[in-house]
Order: sequence, then structure tokens, then C-alpha cells
Amino acid sequence: MTMRLRPATLLATLVLFAATGSSSPAVAAELRIPPIQYHQRTLPNGLQVISVEDHTSPTVAVQMWYHVGSKDDPKGRSGFAHLFEHLMFKSTKHMHAEQMDRLTEDVGGANNASTGDDVTNYFEVVPSNYLKTLLWAEAERLSNLNVDQKNFQSERAVVEEEYRTRVLAQPYGKLFNAIDPYSYTRYPYKRPTIGSIKDLQAASLRNVINFHKTFYRPDNATLIVVGDFDPRQLALWVNRYFGWIPKPAMPVPQITASEPPRRKNRRYTVTSAIAPLPALVMTWLIPPATDSADSIALQVAAALLSRGDSSRLYQSLVYRHQVAQQVGADADSRIGPGLFTVYAILASGHKPAEAEKLLNEEIIWLATQPISSAELDKVKTQLLTAALKQRQTAQGIAFALGQAALIEGGAQHVNTDLALLQKVSAADVHRAMQKYLTGAHSVTIDYLPDAAKSASAAKGEAK
Repeated sequence: MTMRLRPATLLATLVLFAATGSSSPAVAAELRIPPIQYHQRTLPNGLQVISVEDHTSPTVAVQMWYHVGSKDDPKGRSGFAHLFEHLMFKSTKHMHAEQMDRLTEDVGGANNASTGDDVTNYFEVVPSNYLKTLLWAEAERLSNLNVDQKNFQSERAVVEEEYRTRVLAQPYGKLFNAIDPYSYTRYPYKRPTIGSIKDLQAASLRNVINFHKTFYRPDNATLIVVGDFDPRQLALWVNRYFGWIPKPAMPVPQITASEPPRRKNRRYTVTSAIAPLPALVMTWLIPPATDSADSIALQVAAALLSRGDSSRLYQSLVYRHQVAQQVGADADSRIGPGLFTVYAILASGHKPAEAEKLLNEEIIWLATQPISSAELDKVKTQLLTAALKQRQTAQGIAFALGQAALIEGGAQHVNTDLALLQKVSAADVHRAMQKYLTGAHSVTIDYLPDAAKSASAAKGEAK
């Protein structure tokens, strides 16, 4: 099918609307967004293929999404899915290590990959006359990856250094890495995606080989191709390079654990030797991404709280009360139970308790008090503009399709979620906030510089 998404004029209207701050409640409701015309099929071996033909640019985006993330890490081996993401760039039977860089960067393209809680994706964009080569390369590293001791040891060392750089060396790295472990009690999201050095050191080559056989298989993958291609030729190439790869007889393991409802508020303390100022994080459990109505209402709530300098948390904690230098809120919907998170990095001389009080006040106020149409329209326009900006490129469209197909329950959501976003009302925000935040229990993490912990302990002993 030919992709006819041309939202440039619509996008200009949205940007103008956001800039002028119009309070007209009819603006968002009247937007008609052209649907993404995608084609979807499944090969006999189980590989799902989604494609969008678009000749706007002589380029093509190729993405391989594997239905495996950190929630699937073996017990005691956190960081395994992330480690395997690195291994996929090493040698195969017919490719040298790092050859994916040569196949993309040397022709003016790019490639990268990411690991999340639920998925691992590998993505490239190249001139469209290199599509055949990229399809062969993705099929090659799916079917003929060299999982050997040399590659395993070298990439394990890289991931360990990544942990040191992103978690240990960042002033608030330990705080954000602690959110999932403290927010979940049973569900395997409690294992942080980046893992730990202890778990990585405990891993063996046999663990790696078993992980590859278990999860890297055609019936656990989705190929997404967007851009300048001939549909008939694409189908022939996909059949040629992927169709022969056998589907294993063993079924793909499924997560059976469930996260129990929180029965009480819980509180934890994390300390840091390098954080200059205290911080605070609060989380609540929210529904899976397949609950589109509530998930999107919570995204709007998070935007009302923290999107931009005019947001409620910034105005309260940073501008008026000046107890924080940075604030944020996020509604992270996943395949399993998600998290609504708010945080504050404090200003000098202030304590987590001050920020907690103000955060709770703003959450209760948002959940119970009227929301003006101007404020609601502003954040919905911001979210809609961001989504449409993403869809200006083949790579962005492919990411939107992958999110819909693998996380939200089906590719069709790429054409329905933006309509749902435009329909979110103040009543929807109130309902979602009262159901999942003000009517539920929270987890709070106090993040303290080591000196602050010592001073607090000394004060307690003096009493």
C-alpha cells in the first residue's frame, strides 16, 4: 500500500495553536489526522511483517523488534536482554563484528538498538537501494549469530562499563535505577534493564546460548519496513531471507507472574556519595498499555503536571516555593502493570519532606479541582504535535508502529490513539487520577547524599 501521510500543514496549525495558547475547545476536536496505511502479514514460521510504502524520501527504515526485554531476564541474571542487544552487533557466520556499521554508516545511513522492559529493537535507516542488503543482514544475525566466549566476554565488559557510566557515575543514576526494583514486588519489571555488575559477572556462555535459542526466533519477532520500496519486491526479499528460518518446536516462555495490589504506602531510602542535593521519587501502579483510555488519560495528567515551565509542578516547586531545581512526571504504560512517577531534585537547603508535601498537593488538586479548557488544550496539543513530528520520517513511523503492535496490543492503535488523545476531557483526567493515584498506595524513595544520612542519624541518636 502507498503511504499518504502528509501532516505538514496540520502540524503547522498545531504549532501555531500551541504558541498562541488559544483556549478554543474546538481546535483539537476538529483535527482530522490521515491514517497510516500499513500492510501486515505473518510468515509460516511466525515472523510478523509490517510495512508502509512512502516515496517522500529515497530512504527506507528497517526495524527488527524482538518480543523480549528485561522482564524476561533469567533469575539472578538481570541485564541479560541488554547484554544480548550488544552481542547482536558482533560477528555472524557471514558478517564480521560491527559490520552493521559498515552496511549503514558507509552509505550515509545509521543504525542503533535499544532494550526496554518488554522489547528489544534494532533499527536502521539507509538509502532505499540498500534495502535488500539490510534485510539480508537482519536475517543473518537472527539465524547465524556467533555466540562464543570471545564475544560474550568483550560485550559483558562493555555493559559493565555502561552500568558504571550511567548509574554509578551519574549523581542521580542510582535513584532512577532504583525506581523499578522498589516499585514492584513480584512482577519481573523489578529487575532493572541495565542489570547489575554482580549478575553480569555470574552469567555464563551457556546462559547466553540458552537465551538466544529461547527468544531470538522468527515467531518472537516483528519486522517493520517503512519508506521507499516496491511492495512486491519487498515481499519476495522477506520470503527469501527470512522465510527459511525454522520455527522452534519449543513454545516461547510467557510471563505468568502478577503484581499484587499495594496494601499500604511504602518508603525506602537510597544514598549517594556523589549526589550534591537530595531528591524524592513517588510511584503508583497503573494499568497495562492495552487499557488505552486510562493510559492516554494518565499521559495527559503527567503532561499537565510536568510538561514545560508552565506546568503545575514547575510552577509550584521550582518557581513559587523554590524547594526544587528540577521536577518531572511520567505515565509509563507497559505490556504488564505500568508506573506513574513523579520526582523532584531539591534546591539547596531543602528536604525531601518539603517536596513530598507539595507533590501530593498538586496531585490531589489535579485529581479533584476544575481543569481549564485552555490548560487541557495546551498539553493535548503539545502531545499531539510531538506525535506528528515523530511521523515526519520513515524511522518515526516505524517506531510508532512498533509501539502500537508490540506494547499496545496491535498495529491498529497507531491510527486510533491520537483520536483518543484529542477526546480526553477533564473528567477523564479526574477519573484516572482518582482511580490510580489518590485512591491507591504509593512507593516513595528518599534519595540522600551520604552526609545528609549521617547527619540525620546523629540527630536521631541525640534525641
